[in-house]
Parts: sequence; structure tokens; C-alpha cells
Amino acid sequence: MDRVDLLPPPAGDDPRARHAVLADDDAPARDGDTRSRADDIAERADAYAAAPLLNCLLREVAEPLPGRGAGDRRVYRLPGTGRLLRVRGGRRPAEPEAYAAGRWHRLDHAELVKLTAEELTRHTGLPNHELPTEMTDSRDAVAALLAARDLAAPPADPYLVSEQSLLTGHPHHPAPKARGGGPQAGWLPYAPEAHARFPLALLGVREDTVAEEGDPSALDALGTAPRGYRLLPAHPWQLDLAGPALAPAFADGRLLRLGRTPFPVWPTAAVRTVYAPERDVFWKFSLDVRITNDIRRLWRHDLLRLRRTDAAATAAFAAIGPPAAWLGDRGYRTADFAFEELAVVVRDGLRDRLTPGTAPLLAAGLVEGFPGSPLERAADPGAWWEAYLAAVVPPVLAAFAGHGVVLEAHLQNTLVAVDRDGTPAQALFRDAEGVKLLTETPRAAGWERLVYCLVVNHLCEIAAALAEHHPGFDPWPAARRELARHDLAEIPALLSCPTLPGKTNLLLRWTGADGADARYRPLPNPLAGT
Repeated sequence: MDRVDLLPPPAGDDPRARHAVLADDDAPARDGDTRSRADDIAERADAYAAAPLLNCLLREVAEPLPGRGAGDRRVYRLPGTGRLLRVRGGRRPAEPEAYAAGRWHRLDHAELVKLTAEELTRHTGLPNHELPTEMTDSRDAVAALLAARDLAAPPADPYLVSEQSLLTGHPHHPAPKARGGGPQAGWLPYAPEAHARFPLALLGVREDTVAEEGDPSALDALGTAPRGYRLLPAHPWQLDLAGPALAPAFADGRLLRLGRTPFPVWPTAAVRTVYAPERDVFWKFSLDVRITNDIRRLWRHDLLRLRRTDAAATAAFAAIGPPAAWLGDRGYRTADFAFEELAVVVRDGLRDRLTPGTAPLLAAGLVEGFPGSPLERAADPGAWWEAYLAAVVPPVLAAFAGHGVVLEAHLQNTLVAVDRDGTPAQALFRDAEGVKLLTETPRAAGWERLVYCLVVNHLCEIAAALAEHHPGFDPWPAARRELARHDLAEIPALLSCPTLPGKTNLLLRWTGADGADARYRPLPNPLAGT
């Protein structure tokens, strides 16, 4: 693809600097600092982990008390326990304090988890011993990632930097960085946030046991399989996790170990999806690990509907036309005796989809922040935002209105290609597994999902980040104008309704609901207030 170098950070900036959560520098402690490196990492990990947990608690449970607090701090009442919580505001809330014995007490992450667990037990009437452990695991994972990043060299490609920038992760999930509770040595070598890259394991699968659909032929170019076998790459972490279950197949010859790929792959923000720049192809694997709401296995029912959803999205984008693009999931291959454990999906690369002269960036990376981010450096935030809206919004609405395709257009499934000045010029969407079809889903439910993914999860976060970097900028009049241009029956209600649907990830996880069982609570609609 044509390479576009984004603006470098100003002279003197630490290339590892993070601006999404912490106000202070994210560099390791220097000689002469009063705090040790371990103390520095611990403090930073607490701040990164507290922000999304507080976002959940404040959105889903807490009641704001008007007229209380000082400066940029707000006071909330927790209805279950009746306790008062004070928080420094902003899109990434910080410095939580609880009121007790006549004064405010600062809470570290462990104390915040304890307070949250007590509140949710009272609020819901249900106990939950699993989620508090996940919250702690998520914080400890952040600490491990921070330590690893201090010693790692980031990739040179701005696209890969954006994919590997998510130290906060999902901004409204109580444990976005939990990695299943396993030892750090098991997952850290494969963590995108640690700037990992690694070769894939290569397996030979006996031909009479191969299960595949679509076009996974790109897998055959990875090497040469022995006669009677087909090539199947495997994620090393998943191979370790599934090892005991696969031992009989290795013993009886249904599976062979054929070494490793001769090139490394880079894990993307999704952790289980990797990119091979040399081959310009993505591979999505199963991971028997809970990441955010779900065990990230390629489930049989999702694989069996993959061709249908991908074909619908591919057809929709063919009709919509450039510059919008769909990164198709071409097909999958697995073994029939380990259908889900060993499944791998082949996804289109970037080069044939990009507008010439542009460079792709992950939308979630723009929200998180990374060195050289065009969002942070936009000289004219209004023009930048209008270009962003023009790239992202029309294809999502056109796919819905004209083709009955509900894209999961949240921050992690959207790439935005920018020109040499950093101006958004194109949107690329991915992940057929998350696509819903109106032939199978009621239109109202599909529209609610679209509004949550596109507006609440995506545009609200980009708008907040842009306004944070450009104080005084109001992004919502332009967003309203862009949405109003589209002739959908649902648009007038979207622009006038006082609320938007906000997914309740904290309550979903606390009550043990299925990860795909989205439940929403009303949030103030900034579009209606414009």
C-alpha cells in the first residue's frame, strides 16, 4: 500500500506517551525520581483500570447529585449502599473518593472494586464472585502491559501502532484487559498492547478431517503440507490452551506439527486477530479466553452463518461503491474433530481496499491516543470532524437502509484512512461475525444495535476525544447535519429523542447474562440538545 507518514510527535515527546487517561507522563521513572519504577507502574495501572470501571458504575448505577462537588469533581450516590462517591470528571473519570467518617477517602483500584461489588450485590440482590476477580485481573494485566511497553519498541507503521495502542481498551467495560486469569507468561508474548509480534504455529490436518467453507486458499501458501494433509495455522496461545484436548489427534496422526511461519504476525486490537503485512492478510483465531463479555472462541453457529453475513456485506459495499470498503471474511478452515478449537478465518488485507495516498488507522486507537494521532493534531477540528463523519456515517446507513445489513460499526471494527494531512478520507469496516441481517432480525432491534455501535460506542467517543484536545469545540451540530442528510424513517426520531441506548456491560457481567445478550439503558442524547 502507499505509505503515508503521519506527523511526528513534537521534539522532546516520549514516544510511549499516553494521553487518554493519565495527565502525567507515561515514561518509566528516571534516575533521581522519588518513586520507584514499580510504584510508577502501579499508579498508572490503577488509573488506566479505574477509568472504564468508573464509566460503567456512573453510567449504569450511580445517581448524580446536583450542585455538589468542587471544581471538576462530581458527587454521586450509590443507591444500593447509600454511599457517596466523588470523581474527577471527563471522558475518563479518575481519582475516585468515598465519603466516610466525615471526610473523603481516596480509593485505589482494589478499594474501588470492593465498593463496586458491595454496591452491585445490594443493587441487584445477586452475589458475584467472578467479576471482581476479573476486575483485579484486568488491572494486573495493565500493569504487566505497562512494564512490557517500557521495554518494547513500537512498530514503525502508524496503522500497527493504532491497533496496538489500547491500554484502556473498551471505555465502558469493568474489566476490559482481563486475559482469562491465566499466568502472564502465557499471554503476554501475544499481547498487542505490549507491541508483540510472533510467528504462527503450522499444523498439518489429515485431509479426511478437514472442514472448510468459502475461500481459505491463502492458508495453502504458508508452506508445504505432507501428502494427505492440509495446512492449518494455529495461534500459539490457543494451541497451549487446547493442548490436552488435541493430544489424541497428535498421537494418532490426525494432526502434525510442521513448525512455524517464516514471518511474524502482529496481533491487532482484537487480540485473537492478527495481521501479516508481508502477505497483506488477516487471520482470526479461536481463543478459549474471556475477553470483555465473551469467550473468544469461533463458535460453530457463527462460523456456519459467516458466509451468509459476509456475502450480504460484500454485496452491500459493492453497491455502495468507493471510497467505503468492506474487509471480507473469505472463508474458514478447521478440523472436524476440533471444529471450534482450531478454526481460523481468512480476512481480506488492506492494500486493494485503500484509496491511493491514504493510511489506515484504527478508530479505537484515535480515541485512546497514540504518538502522531491526526485527531490530536487537527489544526481545524471542525473540518477534520466533518470529513470523519462524511467517511464513516453514510456507508453504515446505506448498508442498513438499502441492503438490510446492520454493521457492527463500533470503534474496534472501523478503520479510517487519512490523507497526507491527516484528514479522514475513507472508512473500512470488518468482522462479518458481528453483522446482523434484517431478514433475520426485527428492524427496530437492528436499528437499536446500529445506533449503539455507530453513535454511542463510536461517534460519541470520537467526539469526546476531539473536544478534549480542542477545548470549546462542539462536535454535535455537524453530527446532526450529517445524519439529517440521510432519508431513513428512523432519523427524525434519532435527532429528537432525548435518549440513546447505552449497553450495560457492568450489569450484564454481574448478572451472568450471555455476552451477546445486549441490554441497554437510556443515556442523554447529545444530538437532541443541538
